[in-house]
Parts: sequence; structure tokens; C-alpha cells
Amino acid sequence: MEHSLLETANAELERRQLDLAEDLYGKIIERCTQNSKCRSEDLATAYNNRGQIKYFRVDFYEAMDDYTEAIKVSPNFEVPYYNRGLVLYRLGFFDEAIKDFQKVLELNPQFEDAKISIKQSMLDREEKKKRLSGI
Repeated sequence: MEHSLLETANAELERRQLDLAEDLYGKIIERCTQNSKCRSEDLATAYNNRGQIKYFRVDFYEAMDDYTEAIKVSPNFEVPYYNRGLVLYRLGFFDEAIKDFQKVLELNPQFEDAKISIKQSMLDREEKKKRLSGI
């Protein structure tokens, strides 16, 4: 049952019906946390995708909370690590972002966007250090 609800939520997200998709993901999360028969992959996807909606709305800390929950539910799911890394990067927490991107590559060495993101995070971290030291 939750899987078909997840498919519906994903379709609404794809259509950019963010309020509806967020409500559906919330229902999945609520039902899954009350019912252990729910697939962990579905729960992790619901958290991750609800986090995406919050990210689109620039609710970065709430998005990170959902990504972290997705990681707790499914620690081998690389996408929420990547998404959380992007938020950390945007907030200027380069060391933490790099750790998340490295975890992505540990789980999936072919994840090209994570490779690019690590490099950019390292460059921006160095720039930030230069600015702060007045060099």
C-alpha cells in the first residue's frame, strides 16, 4: 500500500505539486513509523524526497533533518548523503559537506556529481580560509 502511495507522491513531486507531494510524503512517513511492515527503502525515499521539497523552499535545516532521517532508515542509500552535502555546502559547512560527498562515493564510486561536489567544496573551503586570514 505505502509503495503505491509513494509512487503517487513521486508523481506529484515530478509535476512540481509540492504541497500535495509533501502531504503525501508526510502520510507515508507517519504510517511507516507506526507500522513496521513498511519497506525501509520506501520510508527513506519519502524522507529524502520530502527533504527535496524543503530544499526547494530554502528550508535548509528542515531539509537536512529529513535527509538525516533517510540516512538513519537506510544507511546505504547514497542520495540523501549527497543531498545533505549540498545543503551543507550551500551553508558554507565545507568540511561536513566533503564528508557527506565522500560517503556517497564510498557507497557508489560512479556518482559523478559527488566527485564534482567534493572538488568544488575543497576549492571553496580554501577560498574561505584565504578570505578569513586576509591573504
